Amino acid sequence: MGQPVREYLLTLCVTVAVTYLLTGPVRKFAIAAGAMPEIRARDVHREPTPRLGGIAMFGGMCAGLLIADHLQNLNGVFERSNEPRALLSGAALIWLIGVLDDKFELDALIKLGAQMIAAGVMVMQGLTILWIPVPGIGTVALTQWQGTLLTVALVVITINAVNFVDGLDGLAAGMVCIATCAFFLYAYRIWFGYGIESAAPATLFAAILMGMCLGFLPHNMHPARIFMGDSGSMLIGLVLAASAISITGQVDPDTMALFVGGERNATHAMLPVFIPLLLPLTIIAIPMADLVLAIVRRTWNGQSPFAADRGHLHHRLLELGHSHSRAVLIMYFWSGLIAFGTVAYSVHSASMWIVLSLAALSALGLVLLLMPRFTPRAPRWAEGLVPPRYRHTERAAEAAVREDEGVEPQPARPVVAGVSGVNGATAVGPRSRLPDRRKAGSAR
Repeated sequence: MGQPVREYLLTLCVTVAVTYLLTGPVRKFAIAAGAMPEIRARDVHREPTPRLGGIAMFGGMCAGLLIADHLQNLNGVFERSNEPRALLSGAALIWLIGVLDDKFELDALIKLGAQMIAAGVMVMQGLTILWIPVPGIGTVALTQWQGTLLTVALVVITINAVNFVDGLDGLAAGMVCIATCAFFLYAYRIWFGYGIESAAPATLFAAILMGMCLGFLPHNMHPARIFMGDSGSMLIGLVLAASAISITGQVDPDTMALFVGGERNATHAMLPVFIPLLLPLTIIAIPMADLVLAIVRRTWNGQSPFAADRGHLHHRLLELGHSHSRAVLIMYFWSGLIAFGTVAYSVHSASMWIVLSLAALSALGLVLLLMPRFTPRAPRWAEGLVPPRYRHTERAAEAAVREDEGVEPQPARPVVAGVSGVNGATAVGPRSRLPDRRKAGSAR
């Protein structure tokens, strides 16, 4: 088992390195190509920022697949299954549409059609849902049309859910990376724990997706130097959907000895059985909730479901008074709690400690939501590892500047989107009188 782990780590590292190294040149290309759209009303940033980050992510994905194809153990995934080729075909198509959209702003219906075509291309090459687990019945085989429709629907929903949540620096890439890490642990356990080779493609896809996100995040954290754009958000959404389809719709639960006679009479006894099988859907739980709320909100207001607005979950966090970085970290927290909590419960469903721990962490998350004015400070020994705003020395320097300028100390005020410099707008009040180096550090 140690050899496959090393090969997965090598694939992950190669994907991270290629994505990271390509992002810099891609940023220069995006600026030269004019892929820097004007600031929109719903945007949080206040300076034009290049897009097309998906080009680097697609390059990292291709490098990961290429290196995996030449490794001793992972090579079998390409020999026994056509799913990696199906993923590459669908990803290339959706990535190309995303690049065109980042440059020319394509119509929403055109993108929707391209998403359905990309899903259809994957279905034609074998990446499709073959059966689904149904509570009280067991595994139900799907017809070809049923499997195709369900696969296309899952791909389209996942792509748009990830696209909807891509509204703050590092948000989409970080949330997908955290949740995919939990998914990788589950898929790896299914493959090597139960000896089910049909889980191998999903495990490989998860490792590559983590590498794509990790390689891009250093360039995309606040203040972002480049955005992934639709070429990136739709790409990672499609890879995410492909992983979910591969393990949920093609790994037969009966081979895991989860069912007795293919049927369970007690609903309580079935719960631990179906939660692991639904794990791939939990990795998009928060983006999915954001997507559903956005559709309901826009339809209720008489708008098109595709109309853009500032009502997403991350916008709500900013309106509550959270800073840009804090809003992202809160979304990270909930994404990790849902994904890793589901994995832990699927392994030890009878453990009360897991349930109590999840309840305690959920309560902690709710407290953090209601404390936008609280600013944590790192210990002095860790100041070099955190952003300047969390350092004691930085706070002391700011106080000294205020004292030298004769400015009275001001009480902490909530950070509101479109008002505070932390979120990208020009600072107002006494803070605007700080030296330029302070304002430049908080501008987007």
